[in-house]
Amino acid sequence: MEAGVATALPEKAGRRPLVSRVPRFLRTPSGAVGATLFLAIVLFAVFGRLFAPHSPEAPIGIPGSPPGPEALLGTDALGRDVFSRLLYGGLSVVGLAGIATVGVYAIGVTVGLVAGYSRSLVDPILMRTVDFILSFPALLLLLILVTGLGTAIWVTVVGVVIVLFPGVARIVRAATEEVSQRGYVESAVARGEKTPGILAREILPNIVTPIMADVGIRFAAAVIFIASMNYLGLGLRPPSSDWGLMVSENRRVITTNIWGVLAPAALLGLLAIAVALVADSYARTRGRSGR
Repeated sequence: MEAGVATALPEKAGRRPLVSRVPRFLRTPSGAVGATLFLAIVLFAVFGRLFAPHSPEAPIGIPGSPPGPEALLGTDALGRDVFSRLLYGGLSVVGLAGIATVGVYAIGVTVGLVAGYSRSLVDPILMRTVDFILSFPALLLLLILVTGLGTAIWVTVVGVVIVLFPGVARIVRAATEEVSQRGYVESAVARGEKTPGILAREILPNIVTPIMADVGIRFAAAVIFIASMNYLGLGLRPPSSDWGLMVSENRRVITTNIWGVLAPAALLGLLAIAVALVADSYARTRGRSGR
């Protein structure tokens, strides 16, 4: 090789910049903000109790005291540290709402897929059942279930699933009806593929966008319903630490220490907003990419 002639080293193939490995929806402003906020709240809820300065059940001062050196957010209606109860109270909200949301989509997606793809009497039977459930006001249906089955927290979770899955089923059914008429589905039928395989491999991956666009709404609704039931004393019971329960317990001392109500209510709102931002960003970027 002649002197002075530089040889360029070939670039390593298959290695992408770190930024490009991040999913597209997390690179949008709303997706990044929503994911960061959601992660922060989840970490706060899961690990916050490790940093609690006081026991969440032991009184440390005069009930309804404003923030001070011993209590960063003051005390609640029973003299307990609001900040410590806030650190303990998020796990129940995130965990129960997450379990309820998984149940909502497990049932709603299954019902919607079967109803939308079926060409038999199954479709009207399933959808009339869905319409019957939707005819009840959500909170009234929850109260009926709690009255009949008791105030155990599993009753609240099951009730939230029953209240929310019909909306998911209707969305999935409409999307399934549209996708099932496309050529690749008809080709799968012509090849003799079984119905479960067609639903799982041909239809479900192509209706992910409307499903994901709806996740934020359902999760937010689950958070609100569970917090509302706890607020009414029909879910978790005192002395449990729960953000919804904290709002209910501290109403009577709101004039002396507003943080007992404002802090848990703000975290509940931020949690719902964070999930909605992530789900909406995912749906938008997936819709633009056509995948």
